[in-house]
Amino acid sequence: MKTHFVLLCLLLAGICKTHSQILTVRDINTGNPVPMVTLMSSFPKAFATTNREGQTDISNFKTADNIEIRLLGYESEIISYSEIENLNFIVNLIATNINLEQIVISATRWKQSSNNIPSKIISVDAKQIAFQNPQTAADLLNISGNVYIQKSQQGGGSPMIRGFSTNRLLYTVDGVRMNTAIFRGGNLQNVINIDPFATENVEVLFGPGSIIYGSDAIGGVMSFQTLTPELSLHDEILVGGEAVTRYSSANQEKTAHFDVNVGWKKWAFVTSMSSWDFDHLKQGSHGPSDYIKSIYVERQDGVDRIISQQDPLLQIPSAYSQINLMQKIRFKPNENWDVQFGFHYSETSPYGRYDRNTRYRNGTLRYAEWNYGPQKWMMNNLSINHSAKNYFYDEVTLRLAQQSFEESRMDRALNKDARRINSENVQAYSVNLDFKKSIKERHTLFYGMEYVKNDVKSAGTTTNIITEESSAGASRYPNATWNSIAAYANDEFKVSDKLAVVGGLRYNHISINADFASNLDFYPFPFSEAQLDNGSLTGSIGAVYRPNASWVLSSNFATAFRAPNVDDLGKVFDSEAGAVTVPNPDLKAEYAYNYDIGIAKVFNKKIKLDATAFFTILDKALVRRDYRLAGRDSIMYDGQLSKVQAIQNAAFAKIYGVQVGVEIKLPAGFSFSTDLNYQHGDEELDDGSTGPSRHAPPFFGFSRLNFKHDKLQLELYTNFMAQRKFEDLPFEEKKKDESYAKDANGNNYAPRWQTLNFKASYTISKSFTIYSGIENLMDKRYRPYSSGISASGRNYSISLRVDI
Repeated sequence: MKTHFVLLCLLLAGICKTHSQILTVRDINTGNPVPMVTLMSSFPKAFATTNREGQTDISNFKTADNIEIRLLGYESEIISYSEIENLNFIVNLIATNINLEQIVISATRWKQSSNNIPSKIISVDAKQIAFQNPQTAADLLNISGNVYIQKSQQGGGSPMIRGFSTNRLLYTVDGVRMNTAIFRGGNLQNVINIDPFATENVEVLFGPGSIIYGSDAIGGVMSFQTLTPELSLHDEILVGGEAVTRYSSANQEKTAHFDVNVGWKKWAFVTSMSSWDFDHLKQGSHGPSDYIKSIYVERQDGVDRIISQQDPLLQIPSAYSQINLMQKIRFKPNENWDVQFGFHYSETSPYGRYDRNTRYRNGTLRYAEWNYGPQKWMMNNLSINHSAKNYFYDEVTLRLAQQSFEESRMDRALNKDARRINSENVQAYSVNLDFKKSIKERHTLFYGMEYVKNDVKSAGTTTNIITEESSAGASRYPNATWNSIAAYANDEFKVSDKLAVVGGLRYNHISINADFASNLDFYPFPFSEAQLDNGSLTGSIGAVYRPNASWVLSSNFATAFRAPNVDDLGKVFDSEAGAVTVPNPDLKAEYAYNYDIGIAKVFNKKIKLDATAFFTILDKALVRRDYRLAGRDSIMYDGQLSKVQAIQNAAFAKIYGVQVGVEIKLPAGFSFSTDLNYQHGDEELDDGSTGPSRHAPPFFGFSRLNFKHDKLQLELYTNFMAQRKFEDLPFEEKKKDESYAKDANGNNYAPRWQTLNFKASYTISKSFTIYSGIENLMDKRYRPYSSGISASGRNYSISLRVDI
C-alpha cells in the first residue's frame, strides 16, 4: 500500500510538472488571454508563440536565463524560466503603444528579434487588421502609413515603396515568392489575390532584400503570413475560429468570411473562406470636376450607345466580386519536426479597368469595353521544418511550392465589332532550402539555396461579337520559360550586448528561353526566339547599435538587382496613345545600390521617435525608350500608326527620402501617432536630361488619435498627400488626361488632398465584436497620385465579428 501511494505521488508530480510547462499570457488589465505573443531565448535557442487561448508550451526554454516576451502593443518582458515557475506559469503583459522591438521574419525567413536587423521593418498584426477592417490586401498595406497605393481600377492596388513599384518590389506569401516572370513595370493588381481575413501578420521590409529573396527585391519586400494551424496543448480538442460580415456604402460592399481551426496535439487544420461583392465605386462630392466622367458605353440592340449616368459620381465600370479559399494542415509528431501544407485559391469576376474606359479619342470615348478577365491564383505549399543540434544547422526548412496564375485582358474599340483578347497562364514552381546555425554563441549564420521556374503561356484571340467567329490574334507575350537558381549566406555577429553587425552575399543565375513564332504573322520581328543568361552577385553590410534600452541606431549598405523577365523581354502592348512597346532580346540585369541610416528613441516610455533616411542609385535601369524594329520607327498597331518603343538598359536613376514616425502615449487611454514619408526621384530621360521618377509619390502620411478603454476602441485619423505640379510630373504621366486634374493652364497635375476618418469597435461579449467607421467624412473628391480611379467619397461601414 505504501509503495502504491509513493507511485501515485510520483505520477501526480509528473502530471503537474507536465502541465506546469504550459505558459499562459494574459492582459494585466482585462485578464483576457493574449494570443500571438512571441517568446524567444538565445541560450538555449528556442522560440514559441501563444495560441488563441494565450497559451504555449515552454518546455524547450528550461534553463533559460533570458526569455524575451513580445507583442506589438504591449511592453516587452525579459524573464527567466525559474521566474516563470515562481509565477505559476502565468505572465501578465502591460498594454502600451511604445515599443522599439518586435519579432520579424522578412529579413532572414526565420523568426528573429528586430534587435539585430539594420533594415527598417514595419509590422501589421491581426488585431490591427481586424480593427482597420481593410477591404482588400492593397488597402491593408495602405493602413501601415508607409506604403503608397496606386489604383487604375477598383479591383486592384499597386504598392509604391521608396520610389519603386511593381516588378521592383517583392511579394511573399508564407515565405513563397509570389512575383512571376510577367510582373510588369506598369501598375499591378496581383496583391488583391491575398485574403486580409486569412492574414495573421504582414511585414514590410524597406530597401533591398535581394540577399534573401533574389531578383526584384529592390525597393522592399512585402511578407504576408497567413493563418497558422494551432495545435492543442492538452488532451482536449482545440476548436476556434471566427465569422465576419461587412457592409460599406460607397461601393455597396457585401462581404462574408469564416475560418475555423481544429487542433489535436499532433495534428491541426485551418479552413478559411471569404467572399466579396463590390458595386461601382462612388467618388466624393467636393473636388476637381475633371475626375467626373458622367458617361459610359452600353451595348443595346447590337449598337454601342453612350449612356449618361443618373449619378455622375459613380465610376462606371468598376464593380467586381471575388472569392478566396484556404486550407492548411499541420503535423507535428514531436518537438523536432513540423510539417505544414497550405492550399490557397483566389478568383475574381471580370472587371473594368476604369482609366482605359474613360480614355478619349476624336472627341468621344475610345473604347466600348476594356476589361480584365477573371484573375485566378492557386498555390500549393509544403513546408518541412527540422530542429537539431548538429554541425550543419540548428534548424532547417524545406519549402516546395507550386503556383498557378491566370489573367486576361479584353478590349474593343467604340463601334467596332472586333474584341481583342489576350490571356496569360503562368505555372510557377519553387524550392527553398534554408538553414540556421548558431556558431560560438555570438554568430548566427543563415544560409540556403533556391530554385524557381516559371512556364509562361500567352495567347491572343480576336472575336467578332456579331458573328461570334474567332481567329488567332497577336499574343501579349512569347511562350517562354524563366529559371532562377541561387545560393546565399547571411551572418549575424553580436559584437557585444549593444552592437550587432550583419553581412551577407548571394549569387543568382537567371535564364530565359522565349519563342516568338506565334507572333511572326502579326509583327515584323527580325527573330523567332531569344535567350538570356544573367548572373548577379549582391551583398549587404549593416550594423545595429543599442546604447541602452531606449536608443537604437542603425546603418545599412546593400545592393540589389532585377533580372529581365518575360515581360521586359517580349511584351507587346500600347504603353500610351500612339506608341507601342515591342520585344527586345538584348537586355541585362539592372542594379541598385542603397544606403540608409536610422534612429529610434523612446522618451520616458511615453514618446517614440523613429526616423530613417535613405539614398538609392539604380544603374542600367530597364526603362521604355524609342526603338527601331527591323529598321522601322513606327508600325501599325490596333489600326493606328504607332511609334515603336522597347524596354532597354538605358537609364540611371537616383531616389532619396526620409521616413519619420512619432508615437505618443497620452493619459486616460489616449494615444497619438503619425507617419510621414518624403521621397524624391530623378531618372535619366531619352535625351540625356533628367526628369522625375514615376514611382516616387508626393509627400504623404497618416496621423491617428486613438482611445482605448475596456471593450471600446476609437480612432480619428487623417491621411494626406501633397500636390504634384505639371512640371514635376514624370514625362510619361504628363500625357495621361484620364488620370489627372487640369491646372489653371489646362495642364495635368495631381492636386493635394486630405481626408478625415473615424473608426470604432466595441466588444459586446467574449464572442461578439462590432466594428464601424466613416471614411472621408468631408466627402472629398480626390485621386491618389498616378491613379486612374478616384478614391471613395463618404463611406459608412459596419461589420460584425463572431469568435468561436
